[in-house]
Amino acid sequence: MRQMFIGVDLGGTNIKIGLLDDDLHVQDRLKVTTESETNSQVVMTNLVNGIKKIIAQTGTSTTQVRAIGIGVPGQMDIKSGVSIFSPNFFNWDNVPVAEIVQNAFHIPTAIDNDVRVNLYGEWQFGAGAGKDDVLMVTLGTGLGAAMIADGRMLYGKSNSAAELGHLNMYRHGRPCACGSSGCLGRYVSARGIVKTVREHLAAHETSVMTDWVNDNEDNLTAAMVSTAYDQHDQVAREVMLETGELLGYGLSSAINLFNPERVIIGGGVAQAGDRLLQPARAVVAGHALKVAREVCDIVPAKLGPWAGMVGAAVYANQTVIGG
Repeated sequence: MRQMFIGVDLGGTNIKIGLLDDDLHVQDRLKVTTESETNSQVVMTNLVNGIKKIIAQTGTSTTQVRAIGIGVPGQMDIKSGVSIFSPNFFNWDNVPVAEIVQNAFHIPTAIDNDVRVNLYGEWQFGAGAGKDDVLMVTLGTGLGAAMIADGRMLYGKSNSAAELGHLNMYRHGRPCACGSSGCLGRYVSARGIVKTVREHLAAHETSVMTDWVNDNEDNLTAAMVSTAYDQHDQVAREVMLETGELLGYGLSSAINLFNPERVIIGGGVAQAGDRLLQPARAVVAGHALKVAREVCDIVPAKLGPWAGMVGAAVYANQTVIGG
């Protein structure tokens, strides 16, 4: 009987669940709605039901599944499997994620930060394959990061190493949920980009995006900025330049600090591609230490939106099984 792994990427909008074989190749996958605006009981019920569904639709026995890995955004106690806090969920406090899933299926279960499991996936099968020193930055609703150094994932004393999203870029900048202000993630992220667009519009600059949202700025999205950029919209071009340069300054600090051989840029906002990465690379070329930047390249992620699901299974194999 062939052995399997289940990988789960618990996102704010969708829960991505995959069934992988013992070589960690995806056999089947699905998405279920998270309902993050409700509470932890609803979200965890959706997660458990999603796992039940993929097991049922593939005709897999729970006895075949060696381990379940789950990527969760936010702060956590990895050893106990408890998600302490997640900015993506309402009514979510000290949730025993691993225990709930393990009790439902009687399968060893482990959790880790969502960005770290993304990096596990890219490191095993994607843009980080064959590299020992890899920094991954995910640009989505916020900015997350994780670092593999000398072939080992960095965790730190409180499992919060490589939190680049909270690098202080401005002494008195935008307030951040972490309690500080001026954090990189408040600018270089989907929310940050939209906020920057709004600041330009508040300064009475004109943009085609105003017409697209019928003067309702609540309907602005980061994806619109890329579209407007391609139509030579001046506000979009300025916003991408500002955002890309700030990303470049953040990456320069990270490159100087961690000395990676590769930086992988992932997440939905990364689909902006060179609109964002070209100014970022230009800043890195002028501000990162020469000896560090010359051994480092900056590349897009390869596995796309399923990287976290794959990486969660990789993590489960390494952590629970010792693979």
